[in-house]
Amino acid sequence: MDETEYDENRLHLVYSKPKGFVQLRFGLRRRSMVKWGIHSLLWTERFDVNPEPVVRKAKVFGFDGIEIYVSPKQIDTFDKGGVKKALRKEGLECIGCTCLDKDTDLTSGDETIRKLGINHLRKSAELFSELGGKLVTGVTYGAWGKLTGTGRTKEEWNNSRDSLREACRLTRDSGVIIGLEPANRFETYFLNVAADAVRLAKEVNEPNIGVHLDTFHMNIEEKNFYDPIVATGELLCYMHLCENDRGVAGTGNIDWEAVFRALSHINYEKWITLESFTPDIKSVAASTAIWRQVAPSADAIASDGLKFLKSKQKQYLKG
Repeated sequence: MDETEYDENRLHLVYSKPKGFVQLRFGLRRRSMVKWGIHSLLWTERFDVNPEPVVRKAKVFGFDGIEIYVSPKQIDTFDKGGVKKALRKEGLECIGCTCLDKDTDLTSGDETIRKLGINHLRKSAELFSELGGKLVTGVTYGAWGKLTGTGRTKEEWNNSRDSLREACRLTRDSGVIIGLEPANRFETYFLNVAADAVRLAKEVNEPNIGVHLDTFHMNIEEKNFYDPIVATGELLCYMHLCENDRGVAGTGNIDWEAVFRALSHINYEKWITLESFTPDIKSVAASTAIWRQVAPSADAIASDGLKFLKSKQKQYLKG
């Protein structure tokens, strides 16, 4: 089916210039191009080891793709053949996710470390391009979890900006966008709010750089949800939708009306992914500070959360 579909149940207000009056009529509406993803870390620590059950579950629950996390230490042994086969079997797409570490930190004063970070972003883009993905995102600008006890310095900013520019140029031919995800103050001091991510992306000034926003982090750092999304505008390349406690979307205090009004305002038609974690996967729980059950199960986070968010999509987004 093409990008329009007939909706026999929806009335449209149409202003007729020649006749100068408003008509009510049934008509064509544009289908939403939003795609729904689920984060692989909800169900497994390392997706490529046994991808089939996760892909099958994501398909059954109604997702279009899976966000796959690959760390700098995993990328050289990642089983792309097995992952490609599993995705193809169920007809699902993928989004690439990574977080830099102390050995690949683009803010570092050590040029060798920065070069390792640039190389990791290049390898990540090449990997996900081979898997059919068009985005590598996450804490791609500095070491995730690094806290210095003070704010970022001008030198760190320049190091990250220049390194990202080089990484974007190296990955441009892959067709992959590098996303910058502002995270909360307990995970990084470098980018916490959308405005700073937009500024960094604009200074990188490459066509394959974008900003990735996440409602979990926004709930901590932003004054509201609507304004940062609208201000990010066309630079918004990806959205993580997560409840304030990382439980089932719609059961907490995230202002979902504001989120979807903002996405509608900027005509957002890209990937939206549910990102959450549970205590069941110990290493993931330890790194994301999940110490208690925030939902009945990982499956409930995925299935119930998607149903709720799709109801908001119908209310606010095209299609």
